[in-house]
Amino acid sequence: MGGEKRGIGFYVLAAFFGLFVLFLYGPMSAIFILSFQGPNGGLTFPLNGVSLHWFFNLFEKQAVGDFGASFTRSLTLGLMVMASTVVVALLAGLAFRRRFVGATPLFYLTIASLVVPSIIVSLGIGVLFQQIGIRPAWYGSGFGAHLTWTLPFGVLIMFAVFNRFSPSYEEAARDLGASPWQTFYHVLLPMIAPSLIGVGLFGFSLSYDEFARTLLTAGSFNTLPLEIYGMTTNVTTPVLYALGTVTTAFSFLIIGGTIALIALINRRQVARP
Repeated sequence: MGGEKRGIGFYVLAAFFGLFVLFLYGPMSAIFILSFQGPNGGLTFPLNGVSLHWFFNLFEKQAVGDFGASFTRSLTLGLMVMASTVVVALLAGLAFRRRFVGATPLFYLTIASLVVPSIIVSLGIGVLFQQIGIRPAWYGSGFGAHLTWTLPFGVLIMFAVFNRFSPSYEEAARDLGASPWQTFYHVLLPMIAPSLIGVGLFGFSLSYDEFARTLLTAGSFNTLPLEIYGMTTNVTTPVLYALGTVTTAFSFLIIGGTIALIALINRRQVARP
C-alpha cells in the first residue's frame, strides 16, 4: 500500500484544491500583513514599519466603531444559535426516523428559507416585529433570523447522520434491558456526538459572520459583521485590518478546538472496551 503510485487524477485534484485555497486566502494575506504596520502606517503597501500598534489600538476606545461590545453581541448570539440549532436538529432527526402525518410538507417548509434571499428574510422579520409592536433586537428578531439560516443546515446534517445509523445498536441495548432514555443517553448520543459538535460549529460559524439576515433585525446595536461594515466607510487606519486579523484568528481557533474535541471523543470511543 505504501509503494502504490498515485494516478494523474490525484495530482489534478490536488492542484485544483491548492488553487482554491490560494484563491480563498490569498487576498486575505494582504490584510494580515498590513495589520502589522507601524503607528504611521496606511491602508496600502508598502509597509511603514512593523509593530503591534494597531492591535493594541483596536482594544482602545475608537472614534468610530465599538469592537468590544459588537464582538460580545456576536459571540453571545452565536452561542444562542448554536445551542438552539443542535437541540432542534437532534429532535428533528429523531422525529423523522419514523413516518408521521405531514412529514413531507414539514421537511420542505424547514428548508424553504434556504432558497429565499437573505435580505428578504431580514426585511420580512423586521417588518413583522414592528407590526406586532416588538422592537427589533439582535437577541430577539436577529436570533430568529439567524435560526432561519442555521436550522435547515442542521436538520439536513442530522438526516444524513441518522440515515447511516444502524438501529441494531439500539435494539441490542433494549434486548439487554435498557430503557428508552438509557438507550439514547448511553448508546445513541455517544455515537452521534461528533456529528452534533459539527452541527454546533456549523450553526455558530453561520451566525457569527451573518450579515444580510442581521441587517434589518439587529435593532439599535450592531453585531460584529455590521460593525465591520460600518467601519469600512469611516475608519481609514490599519486598525480595520487588525480587526480582520483578530476575528479570522478567532474563527480558526474555534475550528481547531472543535476538531480537537471530535478527535478526543473518537479516541475515547475506540479505547472503550
